[in-house]
Amino acid sequence: MKHEHADCKEIFALLSEYLDAELDPASCSEIEKHLKDCQPCIEFLNSLKRTVRLCGSCAPPDQPAPLTPAQKDQLLQAYRRSMAARKG
Repeated sequence: MKHEHADCKEIFALLSEYLDAELDPASCSEIEKHLKDCQPCIEFLNSLKRTVRLCGSCAPPDQPAPLTPAQKDQLLQAYRRSMAARKG
């Protein structure tokens, strides 16, 4: 089987969707067929799997509380002053 570099680019573009089971069965079959003979794509897939696993183990950062109406007003006033100062 001849290995085409262009095929790898297409495979790379689909691997995230492949891992998330978002592709149709025919596309999955084509990817799996390609992966049988392509060490660079296998390595990329394994790297992507590791990255997903590592990201999944990270705790999301605490989100700040939403701005109060007074804080939004203060921010808007500061923005308007900044824009007015730029104009001269």
